[in-house]
Amino acid sequence: MYEAIVVRPIGYVRTDVPDEEIRHRRREIRAEIVLDEDLVPALDGIEDFSHLFVLFWLHRVPPEEAQHRKVHPRGRTDLPLVGVLATRGRSRPNPIGLTVVELLERSGPVLRVRGLDAYDGTPVLDVKPYDPHDVIPHPRVPAWWEQLHK
Repeated sequence: MYEAIVVRPIGYVRTDVPDEEIRHRRREIRAEIVLDEDLVPALDGIEDFSHLFVLFWLHRVPPEEAQHRKVHPRGRTDLPLVGVLATRGRSRPNPIGLTVVELLERSGPVLRVRGLDAYDGTPVLDVKPYDPHDVIPHPRVPAWWEQLHK
């Protein structure tokens, strides 16, 4: 198979937003990404970007959920059973979260952001700038996705 991959968090999420609001992926959620102090030089220039990709470890997902191979998107049984890799849900072989956030401010190792759907204390794995090359106009999505977002 594959050799183990070791990934270390570069920081963590700090927020006082209740878990229930985060679960509903509210775009107005404000949070801070507190990065390791030794990464301050690595952030130089990041404030010139309006948005960032944030990769984080879904540390609250029970290990048995990583065994799921099919799910109903968002747990809705009115939607079809699909493969976990065809969803953005938390039941994944590797519980890695990905969100595009708006960068509001940088202060030293702290990034203040809007739209991060991660709980307080969530380990952050990486931060990458979002740029116009990342925009895909009119992507194809399945019918269940359209139903979910009505």
